Amino acid sequence: MAIELITKDDLKQFKSELLDEIKKIMKPGSGESKQWLKSVEVRKMLSISPGTLQNLRINGTLRFTKVGGMMYYKLEDINKVLEGK
Repeated sequence: MAIELITKDDLKQFKSELLDEIKKIMKPGSGESKQWLKSVEVRKMLSISPGTLQNLRINGTLRFTKVGGMMYYKLEDINKVLEGK
């Protein structure tokens, strides 16, 4: 059984590659609509205040994903809120 050591440089490279992949996922595709929206975009789309958006998150009406300090919302979840489901 061989023992492999992970160095700090290996971890830095992994971090860089992981961040690049996350950025690719979060970017809208060419010609496609965005799948994930930021809080500012959601508030404009729903015409709501930051406090109202926070209440929607707290009571579970609108699901979100937090990446770093940013919150992202799925477009399909926002459409469900707009439809009243």
